[in-house]
Amino acid sequence: MMKRRSLIATAGLALPASARAQAQAWPDRPIRLVVPFAAGTSTDIIGRLVAAQISRGLGGATVVVDNRAGAGGSVAALHVAQQPPDGGTLLLSTVGTHAVNPHLMRDLQYDPMRDFTPVVAHSKTRILLVVRPQLGPRTMAEFLALARSRSVSVASPGTGTTGHLGHALLTTTTGIEMLHVPYRDAGRAVTDLLSGRIDAMFYHTQFVRPHIEAGAMVGLGITGAGRSEALPDVPSMAEAGVPRVDVVGWWALHGPAGLPASIVGRVNGAVNAALREPDTLAAFARNGVEPMGGTAAELAAFQRREHDRWGEVARQARMTAEG
Repeated sequence: MMKRRSLIATAGLALPASARAQAQAWPDRPIRLVVPFAAGTSTDIIGRLVAAQISRGLGGATVVVDNRAGAGGSVAALHVAQQPPDGGTLLLSTVGTHAVNPHLMRDLQYDPMRDFTPVVAHSKTRILLVVRPQLGPRTMAEFLALARSRSVSVASPGTGTTGHLGHALLTTTTGIEMLHVPYRDAGRAVTDLLSGRIDAMFYHTQFVRPHIEAGAMVGLGITGAGRSEALPDVPSMAEAGVPRVDVVGWWALHGPAGLPASIVGRVNGAVNAALREPDTLAAFARNGVEPMGGTAAELAAFQRREHDRWGEVARQARMTAEG
């Protein structure tokens, strides 16, 4: 495995001259943005937004979204790590692909620090714990009381996702065992919650908000420092009595190791400009998403902090790739 990682990490060093030449003419063909989750998920929605933003910022360049779901995003991440660093392939990275999966998957075939070039942090979102109304609880305290009295199932969008982290923090904080049900398709998890096949779910604001407003789901708590303007009636996790359940989902852009600085700079500039657009900010606010942005170096430092933090949580909660 180390030999394979080494080959991936040094791929960008083998052809420096050609990489420089390609950077000067880039983009000379469609850019592929690899999204690590299925179409219709929160990550896919963000990915399509990012693709449009890059296209605008690069004067109308073609950016194609390539959904490659599987193994908590590691299928997509490995694929991008193995591509030539010519700007033809970028990854929409997540907290799972670059901060959590390395601690859960012993056979992970990429190194999130060594095998990628950080480009730019894009956006972040809080997550909520929601339940189906028929379950009974209307508050976190009532839900925890129920979980003490009988088994409850808590779904997430998959291994290593923010939902998985939320479940781990909730169980370690309260000392209550709850069945974690990781889904490969978050849309299927939402459907199963609405139909009563599962009891509860951790997921992003933009996907559960319509169901909460329609009365089809009950929001028990949302992560973050206070209540969200998008869902003002849902208490924060601190208000709900579980302040340590503090996890935020984030999306960023990474390229293969060795991606030329000129390409990094152009994509970084395009995304940062888009994140300042009033229409983008208004759409984010409606969906409980916040802009990030910044330099590639700032993304690298942020990623390291997240990697270290979630590694400690994974060890304490004994998180595994199996749930």
